[in-house]
Amino acid sequence: MTANLLPALARVLASIDAPRNLRALYALLASFCMAGLLLASAQSALVREQSLMSAVWMGLGLAVAFFGVNATGLMLMDQARGLPVRDPQDAFADALRSAHRVLLVLLGCLSLALLAGLALAGLLWATRWPVVGAPLLAVVLPVAVLVLGGIAFTLVVLVGPLTGPAVWAGRSTRGALALLRQRLRHGLPETALLMAAVYLMTALATAAVSFVVVSGGRLMAGLAILGAGVELPAGQLLAGLMGLGPRGLGASGVPLQGGALGTAALVGGGVVFAIALVLPTLVWLRGCCAVYLAVTEAE
Repeated sequence: MTANLLPALARVLASIDAPRNLRALYALLASFCMAGLLLASAQSALVREQSLMSAVWMGLGLAVAFFGVNATGLMLMDQARGLPVRDPQDAFADALRSAHRVLLVLLGCLSLALLAGLALAGLLWATRWPVVGAPLLAVVLPVAVLVLGGIAFTLVVLVGPLTGPAVWAGRSTRGALALLRQRLRHGLPETALLMAAVYLMTALATAAVSFVVVSGGRLMAGLAILGAGVELPAGQLLAGLMGLGPRGLGASGVPLQGGALGTAALVGGGVVFAIALVLPTLVWLRGCCAVYLAVTEAE
C-alpha cells in the first residue's frame, strides 16, 4: 500500500469531479428536497401537538435521506470504477435491496464501541473502592483516553467512510466487516491519510460553495431591492439561503414580510441551500468510493 500511496492520492484527488455525475447530483438533490419536505411536515405536526404523526413524518424523512444517499453512492461507485452509471430509478431500487447491510455493519461496529465504553465505565466505577481506587484510576485514566480516542478516530476515518462503499461495491455484511477488521489491523495509517485528503477536499468544496452562495446572495439582495424595487428586507432574502423556511424564520424571531413574494424568496433560497448542501456531499461520497477502491485494489 505504501508504494502505491501517491497513485492512490491522485485517484482520491480526482474525486473533485463528482458534481459532473449529473445522475448522482439529481438523485441526491431530489432525496434531500423530499426529506426536507417530510421533516417540515414533522415540525408542523409537532407544533399541532400531534406527536405520533410527527414521529412518522420524521422517520419517513430520515428513510428518504438514507436511501437517497445509498442510491447516490451506488452511482458514484459506478463512476469511480469506470462503469456506465446506472439510472437513478435503478439505483434507488438497488439501494432498497442492499442499504440494510450498511445499517447492519454500522450497528455491529457501534455495538463493539459501546461494549468497550461500558467496560471502561465499569473500571471507572471501581475506582470508588477504598485502597485500590486511586491506583486503579491512575491506570484507567490514560487507558480510557487512548481507547475512546482511538475508537472515535476509527469511526471517523475507517468505519463511517468505508462501510457504504464496501456495500455499494457488492460486499455482504460479513465481507464489509472483514474489510474493516483487516484495514484496522494492517492499513489504518494509510487509510487515515487518504481520508484526510477527502476531508480536505470536502472542506475546500464547502468553502467555495459557501463563498458563491453568500456573495451571490448579497449581490442578489441588493439587485432585488435597488434594481428591481422588491420591497423585502435583505435579511429575509438571505434567510432562505441558510435553509430557513417560513416556519423556521418565524421561530428565529424574524417576522415574515412581503406576503407571496416573501414566501417565494424563502422557497427559492431553499433550493439554493439544497444545492449548496449537495455538492460537498457528492465530493465526500465520491472520495470515500475512491479510498475504498485504492485500499482494496492494493491488497
